[in-house]
Amino acid sequence: MYLPRSLISRLYLHLLRTHHPLSPPVLLLVALEPDALCACRILTYLLKRDYIPHKIQPISGYGDLARAGEELVRPMRTTEGGSGGVVVCLGVGGLVDLSVVLSLQDEEDAHGDMGEVEVWVIDARRPWNLGNVFGVQDTATSTASENGDGPSRMQGVDNGRIQQNYKPGKGGIIVFDDGDIDEELGAEREAYCALVQMPDVEDDGEESDGSEPDSDDGAATNGNGQTKKRKFSSDREDEDDESEDEDHRPRQRRRIYSSSSINSSPSRPPRHGLISTSNNLEVPDSTDASPSGSPSCISHPRAPTSKPPSPRTLRRRLLRLRRKHEAVLRTYYALGTSYSEPISSILYSLASELGREDNDLLWLAIVGVGSMELYGRSMTGVGISHVNDSGGSAGWGGERGERIRQVLRDEVRRLNPPGINETSQEMSRGETSGVIPTTARSPTDTSIRLSPEPRFLLIRHWSLYDSMLHSPYLSARLHIWSDKGRKRLHKLLAKMGVSLSQCKQNYTHMDMDLKRGLRERLLKYAPVYGLEGLVPPATSYGRGREGWGFVRSWGWKACLSAVDVGVVVGAILEVGKGGVGRFEANGWERGWGERSELRDEEGKVEGEEWVGRFWEAYDALENINTLKSALPTAQHLHRAILRTGTSLLSKHQIRHLSAFRMAVVKEGPDVQLFTHPAALTKLALWVGEAIAVQENDSGRHGGRGTPLVVAGLNEKRGVYVVVGTGGGGGVGGGFLGMEGKGKKEVREKRKAEKAAEKERKRKEREEREDGDDEEETEDESDDDDDDDEDEEKFERDKARGYGRNRFANAFQEVVDETNARVRIDSFEHCVVEVRKEDLTGFLEGLSMKAVIG
Repeated sequence: MYLPRSLISRLYLHLLRTHHPLSPPVLLLVALEPDALCACRILTYLLKRDYIPHKIQPISGYGDLARAGEELVRPMRTTEGGSGGVVVCLGVGGLVDLSVVLSLQDEEDAHGDMGEVEVWVIDARRPWNLGNVFGVQDTATSTASENGDGPSRMQGVDNGRIQQNYKPGKGGIIVFDDGDIDEELGAEREAYCALVQMPDVEDDGEESDGSEPDSDDGAATNGNGQTKKRKFSSDREDEDDESEDEDHRPRQRRRIYSSSSINSSPSRPPRHGLISTSNNLEVPDSTDASPSGSPSCISHPRAPTSKPPSPRTLRRRLLRLRRKHEAVLRTYYALGTSYSEPISSILYSLASELGREDNDLLWLAIVGVGSMELYGRSMTGVGISHVNDSGGSAGWGGERGERIRQVLRDEVRRLNPPGINETSQEMSRGETSGVIPTTARSPTDTSIRLSPEPRFLLIRHWSLYDSMLHSPYLSARLHIWSDKGRKRLHKLLAKMGVSLSQCKQNYTHMDMDLKRGLRERLLKYAPVYGLEGLVPPATSYGRGREGWGFVRSWGWKACLSAVDVGVVVGAILEVGKGGVGRFEANGWERGWGERSELRDEEGKVEGEEWVGRFWEAYDALENINTLKSALPTAQHLHRAILRTGTSLLSKHQIRHLSAFRMAVVKEGPDVQLFTHPAALTKLALWVGEAIAVQENDSGRHGGRGTPLVVAGLNEKRGVYVVVGTGGGGGVGGGFLGMEGKGKKEVREKRKAEKAAEKERKRKEREEREDGDDEEETEDESDDDDDDDEDEEKFERDKARGYGRNRFANAFQEVVDETNARVRIDSFEHCVVEVRKEDLTGFLEGLSMKAVIG
């Protein structure tokens, strides 16, 4: 089920009304990322204010999620002796069937209820698992269909959409819609619900056009292996029999830490054979169905009037309709990954609906939204952006992202009005003059202000030179990795009239006249070096400050921008608050030198370390002193990114394969830093943006870049962490423009192929027996009526998924086709772990796949 945006506060208000001292605590399952961390802070603020007990459980991956389901969620079920309750998934589980992963339903009793456990799913990753979105799980309030054979229905739910008369509290999985489901998934909703309601019909492949693979009776195999872990050892061979049966099935999405694929089909009780409760779209073979090869015999002469269609004709129509709906679902999952509205923004909307918004919650939402760009998360998946955005904070989500930021700017103005004692001169000295603030207005000032933030890194806590040097945007466009690029940076500073001695001291200690004129000088000289989006453009007083960032003060203690906070919190999650001393001392994590003989193949020890960092980052969001103490960690991480990226480019270690560029980080002083997927993603984005600029300067690829795969060696565990980033293009970027160049020729060729296919079918129809002529003619006429509609839908889907990151699909295909020992555990779809010995074969198989939609 899914909750429309207009009813976003309905579930929370019901929880508030029905809560009592004996109620079980609300369980929060939180991903280890800044956006989810900020959303968790917002939700816990609301729960604390309403005196609702809650428990926070950090989740590092799918294996951790399955363990939490078995140890924490299963005991909550009334069928297990619990009293039900609410589980909130923040940034986790949007892609998998949560009813299985969280142990809400027994695999042998898939039609049983969920024990009054209600799961709220709030996730920005796409695609959704449609079983969570449109499936109506059996609960105490579910009612059977009129004839008793159809799927159960829930009062107040219309085809998966929650209505005003819905009564919460009886269990089920509820997805919070940010607007995309209602606006974009109409076809998928119709197809899913139609498949669930279809009767059981055997599909033996008759009348198949060859594009739909036959199904077999192995559908139930994956259902039992939903949480079975993929081993790195020779246990892989024991699973080959199952994988051979799965190879010819419809392509699945990806796998969660196991040999089973993620559920991509409607889930319903096993008494209906059409849709299996396992993770496949195929139809199990039926033993009691009549043979499809015997045609219907008609003994009476054909009447001139129309007659009712025969059972065989009805069966053909049903199978054709089912294949059509299944194709819709497969197309949706094959579009590739993307990101929608940040979950911290959704939680702030919830607080606003409840009338609880304030500066603290607004700041958390701003930090969460700003962190999306730091990890390259856009509406085309993880990748670099090539849109010349108007300033440092713009870049995520295209027009939609800018609309969200504009709403946040309006909220800043509403909740932070000018003080009574502030003169117009003091106001003009800030926003209108374009000087970025570095101090508070008073010792008690905790307000949020708008600031024309340049695309520099930690400028308030570094020198101007270091801030520019480590900026991914500027270093890529000036070719900082080379001596020539460093000289270009020096020339830019010289033209701006800033000496090296001035720019290499702390920014807060620079000459005030230089700081006041910095923005104007950047606007004047940056375009000379192709840096048009380095700072926001000049704007008139009032509204319309597109590209302006956000700054908050904590009295005289500190003044930080939202991007600064996102960078520091991310560094704590990836390195640890005390990671600088440990890495600089011996290059190893805490205690790893003493445990070098141990093998952590499953990553449990590493996962525990990451969970410990979660609490450090959680405290840093509220304690400004803790946040400031972690600034050296963030600086250390970005120095390592610059060193490693420079080494890869200057030594020409970027190899060009047929489908993507590839780099391997396996030596150097910072190799241990990049065993964390998020840190490796930042390095991949830095290198990818540099490559894209090089290609743009040389006139190749239209400046849109090439997909990039970066592998980082984890010597301790004997694996490579592999991340795949898209080629960029942004929303409505260069991809669609390039595709439109030959669109007319492609469409005409497709029409000609369809016409030839129709002619072939017509000739075959004429050769058949006379008794089937009328029925076949009617069937073919239905096919002809759908041709135009299918072609329009094809064009729509192609435009919808063009340019998206498809590394998740490609990784899964390589796993299915090769014997590479791969562990897929990260919530980030484009991250996998590959055994050290299997990396070469894995990359060879990956080079033959389509990694960009």
